[in-house]
Amino acid sequence: MRKKIKNYGMGLCLFVFLFMVIGGGFHLSPSAALIAAASGTPLVIYAFNRRYIAETRAAEERREEPAFEVISLRERS
Repeated sequence: MRKKIKNYGMGLCLFVFLFMVIGGGFHLSPSAALIAAASGTPLVIYAFNRRYIAETRAAEERREEPAFEVISLRERS
């Protein structure tokens, strides 16, 4: 439950951030800034999720690769 609330809270913060940056940066009217932030928020979330999933899969593949050579730390006598 906490994770879901955190995700929604982060989405809301991203929306407000985009609303302020896009609206102020491009000198848009309030309604245009609202539409821009409403359409930009899901796109940013989608892009970050795709990147995170790709990085996670790459890390899992690296972990599952077998070692090519085993080096013994003790000398054989």
